Amino acid sequence: MTQSIDRGALRRSAPPILQNAFRPFFLGGAAWAALLVPLWAAEYLGWLGPSQGVAGHAHEMLYAVLAAIVCGFALTAIPNWTGRAPVAGQGLAALFLVWLAGRLAFLAGDATWHVLIDGSFLVVLALIVFREILSGKNWRNLPIAVLITLFAISHAAFHHPDLQAGAIRATFGVAALLIALIGGRIVPSFTRNWLAANAHPASQRMPSPMQVLDKMALGLTAVAILAWVGFPGHWANGILMIGAGTAQLVRLARWQGLTTLREPLVWSLHAGFLWLFVALVLIGSSAVWPQAVPAAAGVHALAAGLIGSMTLAVMTRASLGHTGRPRTANILTTATYLLVHAGAIIRVIAAFAYNDPIWLGAAAGLWSAAFGLFALGYAPMLISPRRA
Repeated sequence: MTQSIDRGALRRSAPPILQNAFRPFFLGGAAWAALLVPLWAAEYLGWLGPSQGVAGHAHEMLYAVLAAIVCGFALTAIPNWTGRAPVAGQGLAALFLVWLAGRLAFLAGDATWHVLIDGSFLVVLALIVFREILSGKNWRNLPIAVLITLFAISHAAFHHPDLQAGAIRATFGVAALLIALIGGRIVPSFTRNWLAANAHPASQRMPSPMQVLDKMALGLTAVAILAWVGFPGHWANGILMIGAGTAQLVRLARWQGLTTLREPLVWSLHAGFLWLFVALVLIGSSAVWPQAVPAAAGVHALAAGLIGSMTLAVMTRASLGHTGRPRTANILTTATYLLVHAGAIIRVIAAFAYNDPIWLGAAAGLWSAAFGLFALGYAPMLISPRRA
């Protein structure tokens, strides 16, 4: 209890940017995403000399951008789950500096320091998440700590040349499972709250979270992803992935998404979760019908579509709510949603079009613009004190 009180006092005395993890990590992750994607596209198209390479691009999008956003979300949500004071102040600053040092090492091209510094970030995050959940006896959310630990392990495996491809698939799998698990709670919950606040009769038809269907869909998705990590391209795994995607679509269909079209802050969650179905089905289809469906289509539906849109949907909602602002989307917020979905759709089309430069450039520009718009538009509230 003393530790929690001390941390609460530390948080109140810290500058606003260090009072909650979502503030520095959402801002840093979004800015880094906005910078990286155009650089990678320019490099791929031959406009710049080699710097990232495919491995560097995958690393930074997964273990830098995604890791920062997962960190910001987890360390902001866990205090609500456990009742403990959030990580803030000097401790949060130290954690963010580790993440930032990893980015600087990447830009400097120093592989040794990059591995050592950047590799420690997810390990430290996993330890913090386990500490908070175990100290708060919040057993219900222990699977989230396990998934973040798997995230850290896959990062370590990434740096072994023989394990790199499997590590990338494993990390995508962890991200998909995190979204399937957490999204399966927050999408229906936030939808029900919005419908009830607007006296919409559909609020009475909302299913309670984590029913038997949800658990079966999660179990099937976990099995399919494990098979994909170990045996990519096998037709049997393709059938599993298509089945898992269909199960996730059935979950989503029960959450009354079409009733939320008046509020982008809510429909963005449904639209983001829809990409889970699209990605799993495309990945499965590329194994069953490789001549018709390129593997890159499913991977980018997962990366640009699912991860990109769901992270923006969660970042905007959490930033507004935790800074004391109304949970409703203005023009800027709505534009970020439209841009990220447009960029993701075009990126999937580009995979079918053999990465045609026009499609690829358009996808990179739109997708990165979404994150750049978030960084620019939300920076003032992320660095300012919470509104009373």
